[in-house]
Amino acid sequence: MDKIFEKFFGRVVEGNRGEFFQSKTPKKNGTIKALVITLIFFLVAEYFTLLPINLRSPDFVFFFSFCLIIFIGLRSLFNASFDKINKYILGVAVIFIAYVFIGQLISSPIFHASRYQEQLNVDKNADFYKDNEKVNYQSIPVVDKDSAQRLGDRKMGEIVDYVSQFEVDDEYGQINFNDKPFRVTTISYSDLIKWFTNHGEGLPAYIRVDMVTQESEVVRLEEGMKYSHSDLFFRNINRHIRLHYPTMMFEEPSFEIDDDGNPYWIAPVYNYKIGLFGGKDITGAIMVNAIDGSSQYYDIKDVPTWVDRVYPSDLLLSQLENWGKYTNGYFNTIFSQKGVLKPTDGYNYVALDDDVYLYTGLTSVSSDASNVGFALINMRTKESKYYAISGAEEFSAMSSAEGKVQNLKYTATFPILINAGGQPTYFMSLKDGAGLVKQYAFVSVENYQIVAVGDSVAEAEKQYYKLLSDNGKVKVDFEAKTVTAKIAHIQSAVVNGNSHYYFRLEGLEKNFIAPISLNDGLPLLKTGDTVTIEYVEDESNSETVSSIKIN
Repeated sequence: MDKIFEKFFGRVVEGNRGEFFQSKTPKKNGTIKALVITLIFFLVAEYFTLLPINLRSPDFVFFFSFCLIIFIGLRSLFNASFDKINKYILGVAVIFIAYVFIGQLISSPIFHASRYQEQLNVDKNADFYKDNEKVNYQSIPVVDKDSAQRLGDRKMGEIVDYVSQFEVDDEYGQINFNDKPFRVTTISYSDLIKWFTNHGEGLPAYIRVDMVTQESEVVRLEEGMKYSHSDLFFRNINRHIRLHYPTMMFEEPSFEIDDDGNPYWIAPVYNYKIGLFGGKDITGAIMVNAIDGSSQYYDIKDVPTWVDRVYPSDLLLSQLENWGKYTNGYFNTIFSQKGVLKPTDGYNYVALDDDVYLYTGLTSVSSDASNVGFALINMRTKESKYYAISGAEEFSAMSSAEGKVQNLKYTATFPILINAGGQPTYFMSLKDGAGLVKQYAFVSVENYQIVAVGDSVAEAEKQYYKLLSDNGKVKVDFEAKTVTAKIAHIQSAVVNGNSHYYFRLEGLEKNFIAPISLNDGLPLLKTGDTVTIEYVEDESNSETVSSIKIN
């Protein structure tokens, strides 16, 4: 039996501790072999994890420490000993792990509450009425992300040569394109086989949904997009960026198009501004051409103005929460909570001056029955404004609008804040069970019992202004015009399953839009017929009429 043990385990039966290692013959080049295996493991793991090679990244420091431990184990095995070098390397690994834990501790808000509070520079003296002048309802978004997905998926299904090879991504990020709000997303390869047969040409199109007209479009490209989330190997957009910027810490790239409709990926680059690992903030952006993969890094102040989304929504909401939370220090958030504010549970996006702003309400931590104000944050520059407007919080307004049409069981989208008739107003769409937009609602922020609903934005707007006037709101300022003229040209289109009629009147340069719900006789209209229309005048070239009478 002793001979058997000696053959497989060395002379351990003699009872000397550590003789197991001593009985083995040290292998030549054990350190090199351990280093090569560890390096291979590091490269393979890095290929999949795509961690930034940066000591400011806690994840990378942990991963690097783990690789050191693997190297120590392999080196001990190959050299048949645990020598001083292994002890030193193990000490380095322990120091790295301690560096992360200590770094996160000393970077916590308990030590830096004021710095966390100041990360978002909020203008508390912003003038809502000055910043949000009379809204142009031809640029107000009426569909949310869910509705945009349904519209885009339906449009994709109409393209026979695409639907069998590709599917639609569910990103649908909101951007401004030619001063109008759109949601855009890429298509992706349906599976591995579809990727294998199509990746040579790339993805041939992307989808664009007009959030005002609800029109969706599959935009075909002259040359396909070679870089995307669904591509494999080194053309995967995350891996492509990591290969070219191995040390940069960046967020998930988002899809955008420039003013000419060219597709790009925008990857926000971040760093930690408080301590070692606290106060995460965006410092720049990497722009990647989705077609040829060419890329360029821009400091945050130099990002092109056509880019709309540099600061991720969750980061902005986190900084807004810190701004309202740490106004009077860290311990105030635990005990008295004096002056502590928090964002409401939902948020939306507002298009202003060809930029996209994140919008959300702010409420007191002691009560969430109403808002004490609203915040607008520019997603490209992080310019932030606070409007001290008290009133109903968003979900109360949504319930009020749904109650107006409770017999139809419509659900309200999360509202956006607009200036309607000189009053802070929630605007939202009402959707049926299939997720299609059917009606529109205006709800007063100050008094959510003032609710107007209509089949068109113009109709709901007209009813809302009347309600404001009836309730003595002296700031109401609108001009309803009535015109009688002959039809110069008329054409119909189906938008989200509903017929709309687009026409010009003799003697007027404006285009007019009338949904079928306004008058059943619209399909019979032809050039030369006389109509009387009513609409609210604004500066746009297209107007949605609130009523139409066929003479």
